[in-house]
Amino acid sequence: MRGVFLDALTMKLDELDTSALESSLEQWAFFDTTSPEQTAQRIAEADVVITNKVVLDRNLIEGAANLKLICVCATGTNNIDLDAAAARNIPVKNVAGYTGTSLAQHTLALILALATRWHQYNNDVRDGLWSQSPVFCRLDYPVMELDGKSLGIIGYGDLGKKVARLGEALGMRVLVADSFTGETKPGRVPLDQLLAESDIVSLHCPLTEQTGRLVNGAFLATMKNSAFLINTARGGLVDENALVQALRKGEIAGAALDVLSVEPPPADHPLLAGEIPNLIITPHNAWISRESRQRLLDGVVRNIITAFTN
Repeated sequence: MRGVFLDALTMKLDELDTSALESSLEQWAFFDTTSPEQTAQRIAEADVVITNKVVLDRNLIEGAANLKLICVCATGTNNIDLDAAAARNIPVKNVAGYTGTSLAQHTLALILALATRWHQYNNDVRDGLWSQSPVFCRLDYPVMELDGKSLGIIGYGDLGKKVARLGEALGMRVLVADSFTGETKPGRVPLDQLLAESDIVSLHCPLTEQTGRLVNGAFLATMKNSAFLINTARGGLVDENALVQALRKGEIAGAALDVLSVEPPPADHPLLAGEIPNLIITPHNAWISRESRQRLLDGVVRNIITAFTN
């Protein structure tokens, strides 16, 4: 049995224990990256294909005569033509729940950065401004105490619940938005109420037809102008041009994002303009702790073993 990992660079495998993966099949080929033009040739003889973000469309799936299993080294399967795989009875297996601790930690770090403005104060120290201060400290950027503030969670699965617990540990009042499925759940509040009352709004919902560009002009206008937006979920949840305008006009106090609609973003992406105030962007690395990546890889191995032993 032959396996191929099409974009192994996304996992930085040299930091992980790969022994279980390597022994799961007789033969493996690992590629750091795979372009669309290279995909067909690389999966032509494969029984098992692992992909993180490489697209497997109908033509590719139909053209891989030996293909018996597709493993997505991630949670989302939107890069796979699921109908084409089902037509050939090829299982598509993803891994869920591996990143919760890492992502919640990163979300908290972004919240703390916006609340304490430590990153801006650190830059000032490096630029020599502290050394020039007439007093012992600097008070250039406002700092928010989180104790007693309201944290709004949109998307209350495993990730949202972990972030909520961290907020509660800091003394925050947690609000949870109504489900987008229409299902009524106790303790939830309407989205408009959450936006109007929250000092921090944190996104943890999937990207669906209902949630695409959820964060639009009306959404941002409903938030407090002292509030912060956090997105460690999916870039497509945010109308990025609307967010740029809201930050420039002071409609909200700041935003911290770990995801954008296009990744990696083009150099002229609207959110990469240097003059946007109080915006933090990290390069989709809320999930990348070594522990998280090991859990993900172990999940892929379990999917392979289960597929060929049941």
